[in-house]
Amino acid sequence: MSQHSKKKTAKKWTVGLLAAAMVFGIAGCGGKDGNNAATSETSSYNKEGLPIVNEPVTLKVLTVRWGSMGDTFTQNQWLKDLEKNTNVKIEWQVMSSNDWAEQKSILLASGTLPDIILGNQTFGDSDIVNNLSFFRPLDDYIEKNMPNLKAAMEETPELKKISTFPDGKIYSLPTRLPSRPKSSRQPVINKTWLDKLGLKVPETIDELYNVLKAFKEQDPNGNGKQDEIPFIEIGNDLISPFGIADLNNNNMIIKDGKAIYFPISEEFKEGLKWENKLYAEGLLDKEVFTQDDTMRSAKFQNPDAPIVGFTYQWTPDAVFGKWSDQYVTIPPIAGPDGKRYTIGNPIGMSLNRNELLITTSSKYPEVAARWADQFYTNEASIQNFWGAIGTVIKKNDDSTYTLMDPPAGTSADAWYWDQSLRDFGPKYVSPSFEQKIVLNPESGDGLKLQLDKLGSEYVTEPFPNVMYTSDEFEELPTLTTDIDGYVNTMRAQFISKGGIDEGWDDYVKQLNKMGLEKLVKIRTDAYSRYMSVK
Repeated sequence: MSQHSKKKTAKKWTVGLLAAAMVFGIAGCGGKDGNNAATSETSSYNKEGLPIVNEPVTLKVLTVRWGSMGDTFTQNQWLKDLEKNTNVKIEWQVMSSNDWAEQKSILLASGTLPDIILGNQTFGDSDIVNNLSFFRPLDDYIEKNMPNLKAAMEETPELKKISTFPDGKIYSLPTRLPSRPKSSRQPVINKTWLDKLGLKVPETIDELYNVLKAFKEQDPNGNGKQDEIPFIEIGNDLISPFGIADLNNNNMIIKDGKAIYFPISEEFKEGLKWENKLYAEGLLDKEVFTQDDTMRSAKFQNPDAPIVGFTYQWTPDAVFGKWSDQYVTIPPIAGPDGKRYTIGNPIGMSLNRNELLITTSSKYPEVAARWADQFYTNEASIQNFWGAIGTVIKKNDDSTYTLMDPPAGTSADAWYWDQSLRDFGPKYVSPSFEQKIVLNPESGDGLKLQLDKLGSEYVTEPFPNVMYTSDEFEELPTLTTDIDGYVNTMRAQFISKGGIDEGWDDYVKQLNKMGLEKLVKIRTDAYSRYMSVK
């Protein structure tokens, strides 16, 4: 994700504490009774059609943007037309992520919120679960006032699953982003090196081992030094051929329909032995446990000659600088069972919740619900992800949609953030509509979709983005800090020093002492609740 800088000074977006308290103090009024069926306090409300209200109504909408991005997105033509067509005026309160944590605490302590909270960067699960009285349950509104979202939930049931809180109600609205891949990071290899050494693209971990060994020993970059680093990182990608496809980095996978804590599994143990073998033979970077992102990036873009042989990336073009042309994405590496596994999501890396909340402070919940529902059409969604039709998107005569080229000197990604809500806010693009979106296959979102074809059929169902209760949220941090910390420490020790078979039982015993059973119960209870949503 691009966090491009704007010339606007950060000062404009750094609201002082007093100012924040004042802004939020007038952000809305009304009780925190959580009444689900509250009626909008306006006689000019229309249950269907446009405008939503005959007399203009103003809603305050709070959202958070990255760094100093500012509020240029509010000039998106679709948003301007929405205001005109609905008679709903929006007073935007755009905050910077830089100081949002502090401002958020003040806002929640004040108890008086704007009408709408937009974007999942604004409030996360625990913010909402621990302050439920501030937010309206939206089930009735979805049923009665939101036909677009209701239809989307029928077409893609995961939207409802991901949005349902532990008490069985929906407080926040979901998104399904357009044209997202199914696979996350995929294997990337230096093809120039392969060709120079007369090697073919590795298909299995044994073939990969032989390739990495050749990369280390046969000077493929041709500078007469043994400076090649065959593999540079430790992460879940490296053990994905063992069936460990952990998308959300919480040490859980789904196997045969069951939620499994994999760091005590046989597959993980075998994966550790594989990593230990690579480390012991110098095929893994010797600084793998001590380097930070800056050091790693410097190796990817080493100025004199490329030195990295193999890695996992979203797309290779952004990582290797001037050596990018030497690298290609390849299909996933087959593991010991002969199968290939890719970290990702079979229904697309596109679902999120907490994209829009309607507060109990708002006097106009039905107006807010109908306004939010306007975002859940295909055309609205692509215009709020990339930019308006006529500005960023060209609608063609054959009802396809093409992205225009960004202005000179601007990256496509920066332009989309400038022109739209991009990742944030409610959206739904139907899988069938995606066929009409024409993307450039050589860069950005379009390139990722091309590369996705190499791995998408091997994507395994991930442990879903489940929801926890406030009690579970209280227990989780202590458990995960201790347990995850120990797992990471022992993984580093097993990789660098070996002794995996000998030390395994003590490792598992120690995890159980730290409360592993309780942690797994919290995760699996949340998974059961998620799966039971109908």
